[in-house]
Amino acid sequence: MSLTAKIKVGLQGLARVEVHEGNTAVACGSGSASVFATPAMIGLMEKAALSSVDPLLPEGHTTVGIRVDVQHIAATPVGLTVEARSELVEIDGRRLVFAVEARDNKELIGRGTHERYIVAADKFLQRAAQKSAPGA
Repeated sequence: MSLTAKIKVGLQGLARVEVHEGNTAVACGSGSASVFATPAMIGLMEKAALSSVDPLLPEGHTTVGIRVDVQHIAATPVGLTVEARSELVEIDGRRLVFAVEARDNKELIGRGTHERYIVAADKFLQRAAQKSAPGA
């Protein structure tokens, strides 16, 4: 069976988080303002994409993020909720391309594209673990 047999262009994902002191730019080290951090927004966008495709993959496979190209266009203060949405717009072998956006309770705060790659989880982790092996 193909790795993408159950995955179709148009597939959508969703992830939400409340903005709190732990996911602000100050806490993430990406700025000096207590607003939703760009790295937190990117992570939420990745989570939306991941949540849409990973349950559809054959056993033993997962996706890993390989590229993010987003704009963070509006600030979100502590206490509001941010919702990220993804839509699968391209399948190229094992590479998946998503349109992503994030909105808070008031407006669009970010948008762009995100790419993920389908991998065999055990091989991927073995390769990563080799980096910390003695003599590596």
